[in-house]
Amino acid sequence: MNYLNKKTVEDIDVTGKRVLVRCDFNVPFDDQGNITDTKRIDGAMKTIRYLVDHKAKVILCSHLGRPKGEFNPKYSLKPVAKCLSEKLGFPVKMASDVIGESARSIAASLKGGEVELLENVRFHKEEEKNDPAFAKELASLADIYVNDAFGTAHRAHASTAGVADYLPAVCGFLIQKEITIMGKALSDPKRPFVAILGGAKVSDKISVITNLLTKVNTLIIGGGMAYTFLRAKGYSVGTSLCEEDKVDLAKEIMASAEKKGVKLLLPVDNKIGHEFKPDTEAKVVDSDQIPDGWMGLDIGPKTQKLFASAISGAGTVVWNGPMGLSEWENFESGTVAVAQAVADSGAISIIGGGDSAAAVEKFGFADKMTHISTGGGASLEFLEGKILPGIACLNDKD
Repeated sequence: MNYLNKKTVEDIDVTGKRVLVRCDFNVPFDDQGNITDTKRIDGAMKTIRYLVDHKAKVILCSHLGRPKGEFNPKYSLKPVAKCLSEKLGFPVKMASDVIGESARSIAASLKGGEVELLENVRFHKEEEKNDPAFAKELASLADIYVNDAFGTAHRAHASTAGVADYLPAVCGFLIQKEITIMGKALSDPKRPFVAILGGAKVSDKISVITNLLTKVNTLIIGGGMAYTFLRAKGYSVGTSLCEEDKVDLAKEIMASAEKKGVKLLLPVDNKIGHEFKPDTEAKVVDSDQIPDGWMGLDIGPKTQKLFASAISGAGTVVWNGPMGLSEWENFESGTVAVAQAVADSGAISIIGGGDSAAAVEKFGFADKMTHISTGGGASLEFLEGKILPGIACLNDKD
């Protein structure tokens, strides 16, 4: 699927038009209802400001949390409207519903350069079912549809895909950036192309591994998923996370990498713990020396050097998933070492959302990375080569 040919907000005339923009305002809150991280709102600002500057009548929509198709004030987007108003320097008009009287009357009265925010689209169960009647109602508020919510682009919901059946549909700047950078990395990467995969389970990443094996020069595997591969090499892994039913698959992946001439790197040593808790007794052992009753919780110092060396000469690096339990201080050094190596490599570096994005932010390497994806699940499916409904539905350039 060639996403690089999708129309963007710059390819159409938006002046004076009512423009429905799907954003990802699924932001975290504290107990007092204050937004604790505005990154997702910040990510949407370039598109919103472009539309405001071009005198479009802007209608924003998003989901927040999982209200399960019912109106629940706990999941209201009102705090987001307040935050947007502060960032834009003028009041954003908050609708009290999604397709009801409030949403309609505000949309009808908008002047060029004004902004409305609809209430949480997931207050309607029809949203996640991609119900055509609901999508049509939502689309009827506007003349043009802009999708700028990469984080939900892998979901075929009414506001992410359904509305595109009824309106001219283009992408905003955030989605354009995601598909340009990640699309180029997969279709025409600067080489050597190194992929780093971590996280808990092989089963979560099978399709990613299979797709990347046809594209990369080096594949680095760390995190919990590495122990299934070490088991496939015939090693004892103690009580480490290991998917016994995926051991044969891990053998096949290693054989496939060898056949394709892809260098597949696994941990050669590990920091292991006696129990699954942050302050457990810990020690470093080689990968073929994990004793019974101990579990691997991070990559060891030799592995850190091995992985860093492979990353140092890279032209493109794609990283998805931490190297160990990086949320525990005692087992964060492997993830920090890899982040440092990626930052120092000078490569085009793409961090695939989710836990790896959180780790890069936490350890202070965010500004050293070329691109940190805004969508965990969406970036994973993009790396798998899957079709993303929220982007596939957009109009192609002529």
